[in-house]
Amino acid sequence: MQWRTFALGLPVLAAAAATLGPIAFEEIADRAGIRFVADSCPTPNKNLPETMLAGVALFDYDNDGYLDVYLVNGAAIPSLEKESPKYWNRLFHNNRDGTFTDVTEKAGVKGAGYGMGVAIGDYDNDGWPDIFLANVTKNQLFHNNHDGTFTDVTDKAGMGGAVLDGRKMWSIAAGWFDYDNDGYLDLFVSNYCKWEVNKDPFCGPNPNLRAYCHPKNYAPLPNTLYHNNGNGTFTDVSAATGISQIRGKGMGVAFADYDHDGFMDVFVANDNAPNMLFHNLGGKKFQDVALQTGVAYPESGAYVSGMGADFRDIDNDGWDDIWMSAFQNDTFPLFRNRGAAGDFTEITAVSGVGAITRSMFGWSNGIFDFDNDGWKDLLVVRGHALDNIAQLSLREPEEPNTVLRNLGNGKFQDVSAGAGAGFQAAAPHRGVAFGDLDNDGRIDAVVSVLNGKAQYFHNISQNDNHWILLKLVGVKSNRMGLGAQVRVSTGAGVQYNHATTSVGYACSSDPRVHFGLGASKVVKEIDITWPSRIHQTLHNVAADQILTVTEHAGEGR
Repeated sequence: MQWRTFALGLPVLAAAAATLGPIAFEEIADRAGIRFVADSCPTPNKNLPETMLAGVALFDYDNDGYLDVYLVNGAAIPSLEKESPKYWNRLFHNNRDGTFTDVTEKAGVKGAGYGMGVAIGDYDNDGWPDIFLANVTKNQLFHNNHDGTFTDVTDKAGMGGAVLDGRKMWSIAAGWFDYDNDGYLDLFVSNYCKWEVNKDPFCGPNPNLRAYCHPKNYAPLPNTLYHNNGNGTFTDVSAATGISQIRGKGMGVAFADYDHDGFMDVFVANDNAPNMLFHNLGGKKFQDVALQTGVAYPESGAYVSGMGADFRDIDNDGWDDIWMSAFQNDTFPLFRNRGAAGDFTEITAVSGVGAITRSMFGWSNGIFDFDNDGWKDLLVVRGHALDNIAQLSLREPEEPNTVLRNLGNGKFQDVSAGAGAGFQAAAPHRGVAFGDLDNDGRIDAVVSVLNGKAQYFHNISQNDNHWILLKLVGVKSNRMGLGAQVRVSTGAGVQYNHATTSVGYACSSDPRVHFGLGASKVVKEIDITWPSRIHQTLHNVAADQILTVTEHAGEGR
């Protein structure tokens, strides 16, 4: 695939034409009826999974044109079973009037075992999105029955989870992508570390106070790649493709075709281990090129506590960049894709992101244009990993969230102070999924809070900027169009994005492709390269609409 390319470092979209105002959110979860508490069942034994529950998904499960909300929950310890409704995962149906209804029991998606993350994808191309759950215990795959209900097809599909040394590996996040471009979505699962309930090491700090242990006290695991056989079953191809050759403590998973060879690549943020960038070698093998491309470590040369990751073009040059969240003193590394050079350069410091994030503890994150000015911004939800740190007199576990405005000149500005009181309220935030929940063209966010109430940040940013939201329907490609590359041209310049649901940490976002258009009321050209290699172009498209684009060769409409 070939994009038009531009000189590195030169912005290609005129930010001056856009209207700038506060990026602002109103927290309305309770009013909207999204009432959920992520219960990790904290215990005196300090089991490590108690700190990491995160999953949130935004997807239109009933195809009514509005995003619904799914939240993942924990389980009782030590049984690791959902012994009461307080541990159920929850599905909230969007009533299309600003409110939501809990339809968990009717839909049959309360889940089983101890949950972590969620990934949404239409694995059988029937036009209805399905649910995959990454769990500490057995993973689960729910097939969408087209009638508001789901069926657990885990065993039939062969998706219960990979085993190492006789134990199912602790899965923490997952993402759907078509790695071989055969028209069916495959699944990548990031696995964390070797762990058994109530067998965590004793990590002090004194005989009378047991603390959660540092990840260095646990052995790493390989990740898992499932190939979609096209008949409702999957084959574990982790060894055959080279994915399982290296081990880490996998957290956030993100996909992009970073080198424009037509095949989707995989970035994995690792916790206290080098990051992984699996280069897709023509849909058959993967090679970890993180070290040689410059994304295994930040410039300091020491690995960080990688958490969430997003893999998108931040500077409108047509090449996908990487932003990951981490812990205090790590900063949140931002890697700029150098395009034809085939590698990345870290711009965390020069962009201003380093100084802003150095003191922060970050979890899930994302790269989206929250004010529709044509430049993608950065948002991260925050909170310390441990609940005993206040006792240790280090700091409180609660933190506010952070949003950084993209200034369009390679710099980012912290505009969190104006983002709303709810957004700035401190809590032990974990997961965040992004999407336009009310179809008003502004990207909203739903956030999970560890042992606290979920939050719905409704985007209320006020400006005169325009937007477009593309719902892609694959025909030869996978039905959701995941992996499709999109370029839009307006009077102000060009922008790039691609279809993906795997964003941040253990979460799944809106599959529709969003662009802020600034002052432009018309998109001169929408250029789509589908995973099938079919190239499709639309001309003179009106802004401020949700446009469904069905894959076909030649000119689109």
